[in-house]
Amino acid sequence: MLRGLFFILFFAVTSGTYALENYKKHLIEVTLHEQDTMPLNFVKTPDLFSERWDTLAQPSFWKFVMRMSPGTSILNVAETRQVLELMPLKDWNKLSDDQKKAYRDTLRIRHDLAADTRIFMTTGKSDFFQFDKVFPSISRGVEVFAENNTDPWYAQAILMIESPGKIAYSNVGALGPFQLMKSVARNHGLRVDKHVDERKDFDKSANASAHLIRTACIPEARRILRKFGIVVEGEDEYQLWFRLVVMHCYHAGAGNVNGVLSNVVKPSAGGQQMITKLWQSEYGGFRNASQNYSQLALAALIILDDLILKKCSDICEYELRAENN
Repeated sequence: MLRGLFFILFFAVTSGTYALENYKKHLIEVTLHEQDTMPLNFVKTPDLFSERWDTLAQPSFWKFVMRMSPGTSILNVAETRQVLELMPLKDWNKLSDDQKKAYRDTLRIRHDLAADTRIFMTTGKSDFFQFDKVFPSISRGVEVFAENNTDPWYAQAILMIESPGKIAYSNVGALGPFQLMKSVARNHGLRVDKHVDERKDFDKSANASAHLIRTACIPEARRILRKFGIVVEGEDEYQLWFRLVVMHCYHAGAGNVNGVLSNVVKPSAGGQQMITKLWQSEYGGFRNASQNYSQLALAALIILDDLILKKCSDICEYELRAENN
């Protein structure tokens, strides 16, 4: 069985919407075990595996975190995300600040780390990342984005990491399956007031998110990169590294992405090396949560691949068809 394929049903859309001609080489049809009469739609990301993004320490770490119980504390190196030790969260919380500092010092010695190595404690997040619940909604998100002439890859990436399987507020007030702020939602056509909050409506929220990505995030990402002589045109927009830059614009805002690239990263070329340097860089409002965003997206997409392989029937037949074509 081939590894690393994401799948999308070849669905019909009206003339003038997202051109499926641009995406035919990314499409393949599958049937789910539990929904044999209703195939679901997914976008494949072949460079996730062909370029070995799945082997990088950061997405591997977050894949681990996403599957761990919230009662688990994970002691890890901040820069490399190397896992040093696991312990019950209740035991970690019993320690005083001085005891936690001493414990981190012990870990540095035990693992032969430099004295100034930052060690984070990250809790397991399987309670938040409820992928089985969000899985069925991805298909609808893909269709809405396609109908809005927007690369549907972003729909599945966002749905996998923003309030997966539930409608919840973020700690900064974003809401809905696509986690839109009030002002952003209003700017992209949604009603948000004391009587109605359309961010809770899946299709309306997806429409607004698609419009934001198409009209703001993608053009801004291209503009920012052009400052460094990095020109992204046509098929280049489907490269994974560029999609991750767009995801950062969606999460942190183009201004913060421009700030960290201009003042810290200063890239001479696009690609994986630029993204991994971005993960180690801070500037202005681009901090730890911003660094983590594309790492979370990669980890979630790897898990999505696992889910598709687990849930789809007749998959070998379709993979062979794709390979032969």
